[in-house]
Amino acid sequence: MSFRIRLYLTWAVLFALFASFFLSFDLKFSIILDKLPNLVGLHLAPNGFLQGAALTLFLCLCAIVASSMLGFITALGRLSKSAVAFGIASFYASFFRGTPLLIQILLIYLGLPQLGLVPGAIAAGIIALSLNYGAYLSEIFRAGILGVPHGQREAALALGMRDRAIFWHVTLPQAMRTIIPPATNQFISMLKDSSLISVMGVWEVMFLAQSYGRSSYRYIEMLTTAAIIYWVMSLALELIQSRMERHFGKGYVRRG
Repeated sequence: MSFRIRLYLTWAVLFALFASFFLSFDLKFSIILDKLPNLVGLHLAPNGFLQGAALTLFLCLCAIVASSMLGFITALGRLSKSAVAFGIASFYASFFRGTPLLIQILLIYLGLPQLGLVPGAIAAGIIALSLNYGAYLSEIFRAGILGVPHGQREAALALGMRDRAIFWHVTLPQAMRTIIPPATNQFISMLKDSSLISVMGVWEVMFLAQSYGRSSYRYIEMLTTAAIIYWVMSLALELIQSRMERHFGKGYVRRG
């Protein structure tokens, strides 16, 4: 029996045990089916915008792009010989890694209006997620860049390449192989931590699950459905990670 078949059988058995555990809760499936379209995001919210899983994905996609840019810039600052750039980068990373995300969300949502800036709840959530995860990603980018053997740069210099070209065409592509797994892990964590934005009344998955649970007194049904939706979205990110790992790891595949 091949490894792949044994793997699928293992997953099937574990999934069956997982399903039997939740079915033992005596779930009322009529409520789940009634609320599922809204939880998934097939219908728009009363304000005409996205809701449920669709809104969660929108929040995370925006935050993934912004946090990746912040993390990359901060990593370059941490690697810079400039004291000012290193100081700004290290201070930013220290603060946002050292304080809880929920506090950061509330500080941005409630604090910026004190400065004359009034962000909406969705914008505040994206800003908070981007700043928080950008700080963590900066260390992942920095470690990946430092992990590339110095001999690669020396070989590129011997070929007459300039420093900028060496970084973009030699160092960074090799660093991506080690950056992708922990970075994707952070994105999956971001997907789950986006549920904290529900404290501002954003109609994402967790907010709807809690609201429907309170109104129907069937919390287990709604929380179980929300858990499965988060899991499915996480599996999608894992598949993307697997494809990216294969792409950037082509040069490391053993032949023989």
